[in-house]
Amino acid sequence: MKFTQYFLHTRERDDRKDIKLEWITYVFYNYEFEVIQKDGRFKRWAYIKEIDKYLRIIVLEYELTIHNAFLDRTFKIKNL
Repeated sequence: MKFTQYFLHTRERDDRKDIKLEWITYVFYNYEFEVIQKDGRFKRWAYIKEIDKYLRIIVLEYELTIHNAFLDRTFKIKNL
C-alpha cells in the first residue's frame, strides 16, 4: 500500500487529522462496498465502529496507491 503526495498533503487538514492510518488500512483490505469511477479509480467504503461512521478511500486504478481518505457523512448503500 502506497500513498500519493496529494493524500499525504490532505492528511494535514483539520478535518482529516483524526482519521487513523489503521482505519485507512482496514478499508483498503476489508472494504464493504466498492465502485469503479469513470477514470478507473476505486471508491471503497467500510464502516468504522469506533467512530460510528463510514470511511471512504480512493485508490488509484492499479489498486496499490491510496489517493484520498475521508469520512463519508452522506454515504448510503442505496447511493451506489
